[in-house]
Amino acid sequence: MASTQRPVYRNIHITQLASYRLPLAGFVSILHRISGALMFLLLPFVIWLFDNSLTSEISFDTFTSAFVAGVWFVPAFLVKLVVLALIWAYLHHLIAGIRYLWMDVSHAYSKEKGRSSAIVTLALSLPLTALLGAKLFGLY
Repeated sequence: MASTQRPVYRNIHITQLASYRLPLAGFVSILHRISGALMFLLLPFVIWLFDNSLTSEISFDTFTSAFVAGVWFVPAFLVKLVVLALIWAYLHHLIAGIRYLWMDVSHAYSKEKGRSSAIVTLALSLPLTALLGAKLFGLY
């Protein structure tokens, strides 16, 4: 039985990026970095939300009206989308961080365990984001 050799990519050239298949663990790793950057960049918005929710009753009304009527020129739908992005970033970053801690502690660095833990990370973070997003948009 002669089988064809699969190409081995050791150093990816810019021309090979379109045909390169990133493993699921690499995809989760990139999403972990994106979620951390998103949380960092939206930190002023989170602080503003936290400040308005706790300062006084009037500021709490401002906080709640941001989700109903919007803020300044930003419509409420866009505010909810930004908060949904923050929910995803937090959940994914937390679950992927626990995954990386578990991998460091247990020294589980095989391809199979990396793939299965990446599947668990996505299987937990995406449905939880959808569940909290449904609550945010008033579906239940």
